[in-house]
Amino acid sequence: MKKALLGLLLLSNTTVVFSQKNSETKDWISIFNGKDLSGWDIKIAGQPLNDNYKNTFRVEDGMMRVMYDQYKNFDDKYGHIYYQKPFSYYIVKFEYRFTGKQTPGGAVWNNRNSGIMVHSQSAQSLTFEQTFPMSLEMQLLGGLGTGERHTGNLCSPGTQVYMQGKLRPDHCIDSDSKTYDGDQWVKAEAIVLGDSIVHHVINGDTVLTYNKTQIGGGFTGGKQEDWEFSKMDNTAIDFWKNKDLTALKSGYIAMQAESHPIDFKHIEVLNLVGCTDPKALNYKSYFIKSDKASCRYKKKKV
Repeated sequence: MKKALLGLLLLSNTTVVFSQKNSETKDWISIFNGKDLSGWDIKIAGQPLNDNYKNTFRVEDGMMRVMYDQYKNFDDKYGHIYYQKPFSYYIVKFEYRFTGKQTPGGAVWNNRNSGIMVHSQSAQSLTFEQTFPMSLEMQLLGGLGTGERHTGNLCSPGTQVYMQGKLRPDHCIDSDSKTYDGDQWVKAEAIVLGDSIVHHVINGDTVLTYNKTQIGGGFTGGKQEDWEFSKMDNTAIDFWKNKDLTALKSGYIAMQAESHPIDFKHIEVLNLVGCTDPKALNYKSYFIKSDKASCRYKKKKV
């Protein structure tokens, strides 16, 4: 009897220890499987939803590639590929590298220029000719061989943010990252906590931080006429204007295509929303936003 009781106590203690260790384990989700583009939607300006114009987005050697070898001219075919599930509090991490030369017809500022959009509108909600989604863009820039060119910057199509207590209506805000020349792989993370704070991280260094994310500020800098660059229809423009100063708390993740070839790999998300009750089976110590409805408990013996 004593041996049985001791065995139960040991089992109970083992379960508690295992549960405690498990609560520390981070459940990263690979949102790109390295084999195909399942789970993603494509929207390219002037093309129907999920029309992968000239095979712009493709998978090769475990990478998500943005390629222009079938293009003669870029023709303002700004494109994005959207993960189909939205997030609110999360970390997204990935690796990227620029390759080759820019596509003919691309704007000068798009040379070795791409990005990842967070808190984005969905692919389905873009209008037919729309160039960029309403979102926060973690802009990715490659060095041009001379001078500084920071990466992990912020661009804000239809959005605006605060930094150090002050509104920053600028369309693009530079980070303090290093310059990365050539076709080298660079590691990047965006730590996105609802509308409270966002950090951009490059190769382990936090290079930009902002907060109070919201819809507003025009499309590319606060002027009414800048909505023309969006190529949205008037109904969509009015819709977003009516949401001016609305907190931007959640949205979709999208990888960008804007005329320079780029590769992405190891795209993963850590969801920071979940059960924050230590008594629950699925408690995680790293959750920041509580979701009580998701908590699961041991069934009590009757």
